[in-house]
Amino acid sequence: MSATAEARQESSVTKELVIEAPQERAFRVFTEKMGAWWPGSHHIGKSPMKDALLDPRVGGRWYEVGEDGSTCDWGKVLVWEPPRRVVLSWQISAAWTFDPALVTELEVRFIPEGPQRTRVQLEHRNLERYGPQAEALRQRFESAGGWSLLLASFAATCRAG
Repeated sequence: MSATAEARQESSVTKELVIEAPQERAFRVFTEKMGAWWPGSHHIGKSPMKDALLDPRVGGRWYEVGEDGSTCDWGKVLVWEPPRRVVLSWQISAAWTFDPALVTELEVRFIPEGPQRTRVQLEHRNLERYGPQAEALRQRFESAGGWSLLLASFAATCRAG
């Protein structure tokens, strides 16, 4: 592995799983029903989270809606290629607040493995942009309570229909 590839790997978190759902449904559940699978414990707004939404277009907003109707930005849609791929900016600081100056990227690919199976590949990259906190954040995203938990919840929602 080259030094550049090693540095990229150290500054990103990658996860992969195969779900029993067609590609189109997997993409739709991920992008249109995020509030159904995103745990309420993983929010940054002042009010408990009611929903997690993204506007389905490049430049669209990615945000949470609180039970009190307030909204809190998480990032933006950078790439919109249904049903194959979505790339989102993750603009949440190490203090778990929205930071418009911080941009890490979350890329999710949906690869069909048959009519009812989809491989989902997630990469959260550019974590070096967290500076001295990069390794702690990478470990948190890598942990059982990070992207693994969210993807397991996503997969369960896909299976439920």
